[in-house]
Amino acid sequence: MRLVDVGNMVHASDTNGLVVITQLQPITVVFAVPEDNLPAILSKMKTGQKLEVDAYDREQKRRLASGTLQSIDNQIDPTTGTVKLKAVFTNSDNELFPNQFVNARLLVDTMHDVILIPSAAIQHSPQSAFVYVVKPDQTVEVRNVEVRVTEGDEAGVAKGLKPAEIVVTDGVDKLQPGAKVTTRAGGPGTTRS
Repeated sequence: MRLVDVGNMVHASDTNGLVVITQLQPITVVFAVPEDNLPAILSKMKTGQKLEVDAYDREQKRRLASGTLQSIDNQIDPTTGTVKLKAVFTNSDNELFPNQFVNARLLVDTMHDVILIPSAAIQHSPQSAFVYVVKPDQTVEVRNVEVRVTEGDEAGVAKGLKPAEIVVTDGVDKLQPGAKVTTRAGGPGTTRS
């Protein structure tokens, strides 16, 4: 949309221009990641690997576009402990728009032989992370786990659990080892108590 109409007075000292020109194809997205994640990202970039970035809507339910990581800022913001990254998207469907808010997801690694559980099941003690596992007799036991990654409401556990074991997600603050619980059906492949 034009900022000035025919007949308007314009001066060389005006702070606004006549029109704003933006590029839609390709388009870039700038986002920040915690500085703790930087070593893994840099090691993948040094190998020449193209890292995939997905842009999601505000609710993180609908993927708007997919692109690749283009560059990493040369400094960490000391106030937030984050570093800025820039991804480029072809935007062939014009799903992305200048100054639009998106949630960016950067795929750094694909893990194998990791069990996914709800992140609400993960508890922390001064020594380790643990979960309450429901045994066949409907009692619970404490099991130390090694959490590899947490993304949203899911956590990837590398050690401490077997496939198809049931973990407790609700009421963990009242549990003691050996307590009897009842289970209810959750999403696909999960049971929660």
